[in-house]
Amino acid sequence: MPEPSLATERTRTFLEQQSRDMAPGELRAELLVSGAFLVAASVLAVLGGIHGGAQPAVVTAYVLALAATSLVRFDVGASFTVPTQVVFLPLLVMAPPGLVPLLVAAALVLAQLPGVIRGGAPASRMLSTPANAWFAVGAAAVVLAGGGVDEPFGEPHLLAAAVAAQLVCDFAASIVRERLLGGVGLRELVEESRHVWTIDVALSPLGLLLAAGATRAWWAVLLVGPLFALLRFFSNERRARLEQLIELNDAYRGTALVLGDIVEADDSYTGAHTRGVVQLALDVARELGLGEERQRTVEFGALLHDVGKIAVPKEIINKTGPLDDREWEIIKTHTIEGQRLLDVVGGIMREVGQVVRGSHESWDGSGYPDGLVGEQIPLESRIVSTCDAFNAMTTTRSYRTAMSTADAVAELQRCAGQQFDPRVVDALLRVVGPVRRLEPPDALAA
Repeated sequence: MPEPSLATERTRTFLEQQSRDMAPGELRAELLVSGAFLVAASVLAVLGGIHGGAQPAVVTAYVLALAATSLVRFDVGASFTVPTQVVFLPLLVMAPPGLVPLLVAAALVLAQLPGVIRGGAPASRMLSTPANAWFAVGAAAVVLAGGGVDEPFGEPHLLAAAVAAQLVCDFAASIVRERLLGGVGLRELVEESRHVWTIDVALSPLGLLLAAGATRAWWAVLLVGPLFALLRFFSNERRARLEQLIELNDAYRGTALVLGDIVEADDSYTGAHTRGVVQLALDVARELGLGEERQRTVEFGALLHDVGKIAVPKEIINKTGPLDDREWEIIKTHTIEGQRLLDVVGGIMREVGQVVRGSHESWDGSGYPDGLVGEQIPLESRIVSTCDAFNAMTTTRSYRTAMSTADAVAELQRCAGQQFDPRVVDALLRVVGPVRRLEPPDALAA
């Protein structure tokens, strides 16, 4: 079974990681990112010094407020976002800019401490907390370079530049962390990060208003208390729904695996062939830039594209030789039977059923069962069809030996625009590349 494609799977992994001690590789990566933050924050503290007439009691109040707001977490993939922007911008105004990154790190540690004390989170997880404060470095550097903010409404351009630097710095730190951890690629990271950017930008005007109020009455931060109580409620609701979604996704994947096992029990070739098609189809889907939801549909469609064969007599499935016309007509019903089975399961499996039904349609309209042409065929079906054919050509059947990979590539190119979508063929050939062309013919079915 290939790696799951849904963002909920990354959320599941992230939540599981937060409840256990860090593995050695993860610990090294987090220490590197956190250590780099402490170096950068210390440099800013030395350069900025303590100036501006900040009152320690006021700064402490804002650090405590930041810690409180950081408890409102919205999980996004393998990370999370917190609506701290409303308090962070006033902190940039009220505290010495050079000290802000260290103050933010202190607030995040303070927020995590109760969970560690209660035993809800391992103490080693606190080592990664400074890494989550990288966003403050860029913003503080901009404000420090601008000489500080005395009047937020009089210097909105400076705070706008600080927010931009905050987003860039946070994203750069995320890229480094993912590279060290061997996580997702740039495209997936941008998809996850845009949710963080949206929340930070949306809350920035409110943060600006609070910053302006804070210069006149430091206790203005207390006015956002009811808002964050409401956000905490919504964040808990979202966590519960994510957990339900993960369970539902498990149920669907379990159903797909059970059905796949039934097919494999009847036909050992089909089972091995299907596993090869699934991984290849997922690679092609990513190459074509399909989103997470459509990748999941491709994954399940490839896994179940032959599920309808359980309704075909075994003597036809396992026949050692070419099929006659009557047997071919029976075989052709397996896509309709597959869709019928998945419609019974319901939910997202209805979408997968459409992919299964279209998995033997041809680009020029000569396929079955509906004779669809070109773009009428679901893209997911076109991906499964092309990968199915390539994998079938490069594996040994009871009535013929496998083609060489080079011959299979030539056949795909010959049939592009007739049986196969040319764009999907091009994507598959980019995925196959020179490395896979050197593999043994049966490698993709393993």
